[in-house]
Parts: sequence; structure tokens; C-alpha cells
Amino acid sequence: MFVRDIRRCGRVGVGAFPIRRHYHSHFLGLTTTTTTLVSTPPPPPPPSLSLTSSRRIPLVLLSPSSSSTAAMTTMTCSSSSSNKDPPIAKKEKYEMEMFGDLRVDNYYWLRDDSRSNAQMLSYLQDENAYTEFVMSGTKHLEDQIYAEIRGRIKEEDISAPVRRGPYYYYERTLEGKEYVQHCRRLVSNNEAPPSVFDEMPTGLDAPPEHVILDENLKASGHAYYSIGAFKVSPNNKLVAYAEDTKGDEIYSAYVIDAETKTPSEKPLAGVTSNLEWAGDGALLYITMDATLRPDKVWLHYLGTEKSNDLCLYHEKDDMFSIELKASESKEFLFVASESKVTRFVFFFDISKPAKGLMPLTPRLDGIDTSVSHRGNHFFIIRRSDECFNSELLACPLDNISATTVLLPHRERLSICKVVNLARVVAVGGDRSPVLVVAVGRGVKILNVQLFTDHLVVYEREMGLPRITVFDLPPVGEPLERFQGGRHVDFIDPVYSVDPSESQFSSSILRFSYGSLRTPCSVYDYDMNTGISVLKKIETVLGGFDALNYVTERQWATAPDGTQIPISVVYQKNLVKLDGSDPLLLYGYGSYEICLDPSFKGSRLSLLDRGFIYAIAHIRGGGEMGRQWYENGKLSKKNNTFTDFIACAEYLIEKKYCTKEKLCIEGRSAGGLLIGAVLNMRPDLFKAAIAGVPFVDVLTTMLDPTIPLTTSEWEGPSRSGLKEDCRSWNGGLNSKDRLKEWGDPRKEELYFYMKSYSPVDNVKPQKYPAILVTAGLHDPRVMYSEPAKFVAKLRAMKTDDNLLLFKCEQGAGHFSKSGRFEKLQEDAFVFAFIMKAMVPTLSSVEK
Repeated sequence: MFVRDIRRCGRVGVGAFPIRRHYHSHFLGLTTTTTTLVSTPPPPPPPSLSLTSSRRIPLVLLSPSSSSTAAMTTMTCSSSSSNKDPPIAKKEKYEMEMFGDLRVDNYYWLRDDSRSNAQMLSYLQDENAYTEFVMSGTKHLEDQIYAEIRGRIKEEDISAPVRRGPYYYYERTLEGKEYVQHCRRLVSNNEAPPSVFDEMPTGLDAPPEHVILDENLKASGHAYYSIGAFKVSPNNKLVAYAEDTKGDEIYSAYVIDAETKTPSEKPLAGVTSNLEWAGDGALLYITMDATLRPDKVWLHYLGTEKSNDLCLYHEKDDMFSIELKASESKEFLFVASESKVTRFVFFFDISKPAKGLMPLTPRLDGIDTSVSHRGNHFFIIRRSDECFNSELLACPLDNISATTVLLPHRERLSICKVVNLARVVAVGGDRSPVLVVAVGRGVKILNVQLFTDHLVVYEREMGLPRITVFDLPPVGEPLERFQGGRHVDFIDPVYSVDPSESQFSSSILRFSYGSLRTPCSVYDYDMNTGISVLKKIETVLGGFDALNYVTERQWATAPDGTQIPISVVYQKNLVKLDGSDPLLLYGYGSYEICLDPSFKGSRLSLLDRGFIYAIAHIRGGGEMGRQWYENGKLSKKNNTFTDFIACAEYLIEKKYCTKEKLCIEGRSAGGLLIGAVLNMRPDLFKAAIAGVPFVDVLTTMLDPTIPLTTSEWEGPSRSGLKEDCRSWNGGLNSKDRLKEWGDPRKEELYFYMKSYSPVDNVKPQKYPAILVTAGLHDPRVMYSEPAKFVAKLRAMKTDDNLLLFKCEQGAGHFSKSGRFEKLQEDAFVFAFIMKAMVPTLSSVEK
């Protein structure tokens, strides 16, 4: 099934089009003039001038040609001369006016798309040096935590082998090495049908292991290295892979001989990580426009020059981007073009490449489709305003308009009574189940996975993922609406489950399962017998025992009465639950992304020190169905922030912690959440971590040079499209598109977005201890957003609490690439949390 790539969903921390912002001084009809002055920094504005004041102005659309003004005034101030002092960013007064509203950005100069401005780089270096100095007192603790985290890892290990034809494929990690080896081994008895009891032989008599690609060798000489795709050809003779050596998500694709490792092609530079085999002798790949929006899909025949490649489709509407996926049957490739809420699909018949791309689902505004194939049918997940939790359809290959509903849309909004959600506490817990008000019990279809004789549906109900298996009739027989189905049962009260690669022609479903206390576990499930076999569980060294930890599902009440789920884990022998325990609360709440609770070995260094860890499943995410997302975006975005505050207040009320023992964390769009609630309720938290935070919302969303901006705008986008290149089906209708943040060229949304944009709402008040991180080469959230947030906080906050900024010079949105480097970052963050929240603990462990 064509699954939406999380890295295309936006500013995620757990993504959005890859983006690069262009430095400019003229956009949206804004004119700039520069006047140079030399003065001392002005004092902070009085509270009465706070940007959070309510504005009620009649809605007036601002067209790109409408007149607004911006003026820049340069001010200078001394920066820190010592690592012991917080760096003070110089101020260059940049004024932006729209709808009669004047905004002043003194730190706009920090943005430099070339990342070469000497003053900007010097400021970032000063911030890093100051952070290093402040944290030097807890360096011993950081090193100890790092040793703990690394000590829990089985460094020499392999992944669960995946059978593809005559080979087992797997990844191997080596002791002391940052990256993996991609390996394969022949199947001893290739004639035997797959079984859940199959094991890859590894003894002396086993077929030898062959290393196809060693990432450690490829990464040599690079500060950053990441493989975005690793695709084996159908005949198992070649491998195509895409690599990124900067963190900017611009990949180069390589094709090598699987046995000799020698290149068989010249690299394809400037591509995305999205590529697929079109038979044994051809590839489909995607390139990007100047703003790194995936806009073209190409057919490349091995042995030919890239200049001869055929462009199969060019998406000229910059609200849309291209994705590519192979069907489980490997007979078709699917190319999807999607905006925020619209998605349509073409198919490519691998056996008939001369036909090129053929339209499968129409380009209709507000209709989102994903497609797969089995036998003589396409299977389609379709979401619309009416079927917001999606329905599953099927259509014959030769008559795509003749659809059959296999699973209808399921939503029951009328339930509004007190229900007992069974046991919300895991085995080993002693807290009573809670009663909640259920306002709906819809079942949301997430994805389907097809096999020759079965169809597997991944869905959600009451905030939890679920797997349901259906039998399919023989190929050629008609399909009818599904009834019943078999559910795969899980034991934890809160958990995560994800599909893994399975063999299309077998009856074996592979999936991964985990929870806050259960390490990632790979299972093979026989869909004929119902037998499941554990194939691999993440090894956790150091005496880890899952029974020492309790996981819970709690429910907080939002200001409007909505029940907000919270996932909780703690070490039952250390936590008192009397308000004296420290707690780390994580949140995201954007792009319909679900933060299903999963295991993270590094987190044990907090839990084993008596910390409680919790996840707030707030609106804007997708945990409780599509409406959960709809009620946490656009003009309802404030629900995301008030939900999170309600979860924090609930945890305090129930004595999980106190204000003085509460730390909060979020990344990317979750960093926006952290910035917003810090401005709204700084008194509620002791410390906060904002990772690569999207905090300059209004300025960013008024910038038309990036796909993430124009995809929010309503009506024609900036490229001035003609109907003949808008779509294969006559273009989009005029219905307003539903977006994530909104179009700030509309006055009502402008002031609404301004009301929560973190940079625009920093004010003279006390803030808790704060750690902000960024990546210099981040293409999703530019480093300058968190940098100016920190600079403005330093200038305006009225406390002496910690404010640290760490900008990684050799990383992008997803931080450093090496596995041990990532552990070092976890150790640094944990040391900051303990320094800010439990200073006695951090000093004792020196």
C-alpha cells in the first residue's frame, strides 16, 4: 500500500517537504529600505505592548500585489567576550507591516541560506561555547549517562532477517562502529515454503555471509552519512541505494553489483531518497525543484546516460509533491502527487513500460487516496470530508471506475457516556482503571498490506493501533464487503505496532511491536493458523527487567471537556507517586502524526533515577482519528497548546509531579508546542527542551519561496499555473483547501497565527530553564528560527534560569547520523534535565 512518508508530512521530530529558504528582501509586495544607526539596545517593551493582545479586525484578503511596507534599521550591541557570559546577539531592526500591524524582528539578520555569513557563524559558535561552558560542570554526569546508555546496547548484532527469494537479507552492527553493514545469506532450502518457524542458519555449515554494502566505509571522511533507500533488484543481482552526506536531504543514487560491490552506473545526483526498480534493468527516481520540492519522476534505463532519462510526470503546482512506491506484488509502481489534503495516484505497469504513467485515482480537491494491487484488482484507501476516517475500496484493473466498498467509513460520534476502558494499567501496576467520557469511537484506517490470499488492515480505535486480518477469495473471483476479520491481540495498555516487510506470496505477516516498557519486538504471524512467533527482540543489557516498569493510560480533561489520553511509564520500585517525583512530558500534536508509545533504551537512565516519563496525545496529532487532527490545526490550533497544558495540570493534580518537578520536551513542530506553552504558562514548568523548533511561524508562513509556505495558501500558488499543467483531470476546484497552519495573507488567520507564534510572543516575564537545539544544515526548520528565539528570550526574560542553545554544525533536521553520536546527544539532554531539575542528583553523581 502507498503509505505517506513521514518525512513529507511537515516539521516532524519523531518532518514536510525538504526545504531550503532563500534569503531575500522583497516578497509579497513588501518593500525594504535600510537606514544605519548606531545606538544602544532599546529596553524591552512594557507588558501592555505584548504581541499576545487580542486583535479583532474585519477580514481583508491581501493579494501578492497589495502594498505593505517593511523597514530595516541596523543597531549594534556588544556580544559576549567570554564563554562565561551568555552571548548577546546584535540587533538589526527589521520592520514588517501587514493589515496595519507592525512587527519588529531584531534578529532577522541571523538567517543566511548560504550558511557562510561570518557574523552569524560567530554568534552560533559563541552560543555553542557558552553551552559547553555551562554544562562543563555536569560533563562527568553526561559521560556516566552515555556509558550507561551505550552499555545497554548489544553492539555486535543483526536485524531480523527478511527472506527475498533465494536470500535472507539483514543488517549487521559491529562493535564500536557507528553505521550498519547490509548483508545477505543464501536460504539453505529455497524450495520449502516460508514458515513462522524458519530460522536463518549461522553455524559452520551455513551458507557464507556476504556484505553487500558497509556504511562505515562509505561514511569515512563525512561528518554526516545517511542511507535513504536500499533496494535490491528483482533478480537479486543489483542494489540501488541513495545516500546523503550533509544532512540537507539531497541524495545521490548509486547502483552496484550485489556480489562484487562494483558500481554498474554513474551516480544519479540531486535526487530524493525515493527510488524503485522497474524490472531488472530500469529505475524510477524523483528529482526536486529549486526549493527541494519533489516535482518530477523519471525513468532511467541502466547503461544509459541520465540526460536520456524520460520524465514520466512533472508536478508544476507547488502545493503538491511527488512520492513513489512499489506494490507488494511487485507488478506495479505507484506515483502519487499530494498536497496537504489532496492526493491522487498514477500507476506504472512494470511489464509494459512503454505505456508510461496511467491515471488511477482522480485529482479531486479534498480527496486523499492510497493504492496497492493484488491479482486483477487495485485496492484503494480513500479519505474525504464525509469519510474522514477513510474507507477501503477495490476496482478491477480493466475498469477502475467500478469500485466496490470493502470496508466502509466507521465513526460513531453519538457515544457520550462514562465508560470503563478495561484495564488501563499494565501487569505490575497497582493504580485503578480510570473512567472517561468517550465522545467518539471511530475506527480510522491507516494502511493495508496485501498478500496472495490475505489482506491486513492497520487501523486505530480509542487511541490505540490495531491489526485486523481478512481472508481474500481466489484471484479472479469477485470481491465483496468484508465481515468480521481476526484481530491480533497485544498485552500492554499502551503500545506501538508497525508493518514490516513480508513476502507477498506467503501467509506470514511480519510486524514490529513495542511499548514504553517492551523493547522493539519483531513477530511473524501465520494468518492461516493464528500462531505468532517472536523472531527478534531488541537486546537490552545491564540487568533490564520489563516487570520493574509500569505503563499506564491516563486521561486529562481539556478546557472544552475533551478527554486527552496520556501514556505514562515509571520504575515501580523508585517512584512514590506523591508529587515528589520528577517527570518529563513529551508532546507533538501536528500533521496527524501519532506518537504511539515505544521503547527507547536511553530513557532507562531517567526511569532508573526515579523519573516518570509521559506522552501527551494532544489534538493536532492523529491518535484518536481524523477529527482529532482537524480539531488541532488552523483556527483550532490553540487546542494543541491548551490540551498540553491540561495534561500537565492533570499530572500535577494526580501527584505524579509538581510544577518544580515538571520538564517538557518537543521537537520540530513539537518545538512550536513547547515555545507556545512557555509563553502561555511559564510558571507551570521547571525546565523545557525545544529540539529544532518551528518557532517563527508568521514570518516563515509569509515567505513564498518554500513549499511549506505556498502549500498553506489558498487559491492559485505563486507559480502562476495554467490549467493544462495543473492536473490530468482539469485542475482543482475553487473550494478552500484545508491546511495545517493557515494562510496569513488572510487577516483573520494572520492575527490568529501571530497570537501563538513563539518568536512573536516572547515577553518580559520569568521563564523556566530552557535548552534549544538546531542543525545548521536543517532543510525543514532553518537554524535561524531557534537562533532568533533564543536571542529574543535572552533580551527579554526577567529571570536568571538556564537558557542554552546548541547548534550542530554538521547535522540536519534529524540530528547527527551515527548511532553512538545520537546516544551522546541523549546523554547531553538528560544531563541538562538533571542540572535544571534535580541539581542535587547531578552533583552527587560527579
